Amino acid sequence: MSENPLQPPWLNAPPVEEYPFEESHDLRVGPKLHPALDALLPYIGLWRGRGKGGFPTIEDFDYAQEIRISHDGRPFLHYESRAWILDEQSKPVRPAGREVGWWRPVLVDGRATDELEALLTTPSGVMELHLGKRTGTQVEFATDAVIRTPTAKEVTGGHRLFGIVEGALLYAQEMAAMGHGLSPHLSARLVRVGG
Repeated sequence: MSENPLQPPWLNAPPVEEYPFEESHDLRVGPKLHPALDALLPYIGLWRGRGKGGFPTIEDFDYAQEIRISHDGRPFLHYESRAWILDEQSKPVRPAGREVGWWRPVLVDGRATDELEALLTTPSGVMELHLGKRTGTQVEFATDAVIRTPTAKEVTGGHRLFGIVEGALLYAQEMAAMGHGLSPHLSARLVRVGG
């Protein structure tokens, strides 16, 4: 007798506990860092700071941002960013951009190279595949592909430059969108507040 596909064996299984594996942005706790991530170690942490944004189709704006870069012992970093618009008195006005994704060193024979891959997704319907390179404490990414939902804004490309400078996380981001080629979009300086 064949099993009923509407009654899979896990249907009446007991509940499971919470996710049992730790992820950490603090190298003092949690899993051991995968050796392939040694060169990216300076990026792991919780960062907060301020930035300036703009684009040819919008007015310039000030924003605050929090970036969490964490790991779970495997050879990739989890990247999460959330930002909020600030007024002239540096008071929060409204939520702004969010994205989540992963940075992965390219491995050859099990060893990390200076090449990187990153996959970043936004709640506004844009997913970007970036290819890049690490040089010292600098990481540079350029889009290899952009996928958009039917209702997302027309984003066609991007370029990002990250660096650890005097202990702070600095970055600049260019974007190609809405009929404009690569143009400055975001830049910020964030300080480590955790990790």
